[in-house]
Amino acid sequence: MITYLKFSAAADKRGWLLLTSSFAFLIIFILLGLFSGASFIAPSAVFKVLIFGRTQDPVYRIFMTVRLPRVLGALLAGSGLAVSGSILQTVFHNPLASPNIIGVNAGAGLFVLICSILFPGARELVPFAAFLGALLASVLILIIAMTSRMSQLLLVLTGFVINSLFTAGMNAVLILFPDAYVGAGNFLAGGLSGLTASMLIYPSIGILGGILLSLCFAKGLNHLGLGAERAGSLGMNVPVIRCLAIAIAAALAGAAVSFAGLIGFVGLIIPHGVKLLIGTDNRFVLPDSALLGGILVILCDLLARTLFVPYELPVGIFLSVIGCPFFLYLILKSRKDRDMEC
Repeated sequence: MITYLKFSAAADKRGWLLLTSSFAFLIIFILLGLFSGASFIAPSAVFKVLIFGRTQDPVYRIFMTVRLPRVLGALLAGSGLAVSGSILQTVFHNPLASPNIIGVNAGAGLFVLICSILFPGARELVPFAAFLGALLASVLILIIAMTSRMSQLLLVLTGFVINSLFTAGMNAVLILFPDAYVGAGNFLAGGLSGLTASMLIYPSIGILGGILLSLCFAKGLNHLGLGAERAGSLGMNVPVIRCLAIAIAAALAGAAVSFAGLIGFVGLIIPHGVKLLIGTDNRFVLPDSALLGGILVILCDLLARTLFVPYELPVGIFLSVIGCPFFLYLILKSRKDRDMEC
């Protein structure tokens, strides 16, 4: 009992330390994202135009209509996808689960395109359509996982199949209705260019609300991570918690996809890094994932719009360059661990 208390206290200390340091680094990267870009904007110049209300000044326009929405969008997308990935890994007991790998992002993307066809101009409906698509993909994976005893790799392969199905649906929509979605190329690659403050209103509610709800269910997710049988023996209603967790993960991923497109690998890289540093306690894993996910996307977006000036790459390309080797490493590690157990 004493050993457990010491371990718990040490884990809590690491969790709080990572939380505070992540918050400090987040502030730094937010400031870098706001003032850096194709051209540097001096903080003093921004301060002056904001204080004196010089709305016609180019500095004001760049800061308020380009930089600020983009940095906020990167923060929201990174936080939502990272927390969604952490929840999915717990629900499916699979370290390879991620919104982009098992088809959650693709399901959201397909429904976004369908919504743009059926309700052109109704931008406020896009986050709800994305949530429904992400929820459909998550429920499909959950049903398959519950009705058959799958290995971790087999579940991921099933996710790839579902992801391919939804991706084919998106391609079909864009071929049949090429004008259905303005900037479809940027959406498919995952990008934040052209983002406006109005596009973030509803997704921000979904992401912030989803993160808060996930924190409320952190203890239940810890029990769920022990396995369905042990969680049930602890008095937890496993089906209810599992369904709520899936809905929260779908809301987070869907809200992010609705404005940032098919950004991938954030929900895979960040939860693994956090768990490696502080363990698997979701009381700290979830908030730390939110902060570090925001940092990662802000950093990658900053690189995407500064390294190749005057050209700009979608942030999803940078994340894929980082995420693909990491995913291959996890697959090889999972196979090695399985062979050692045998």
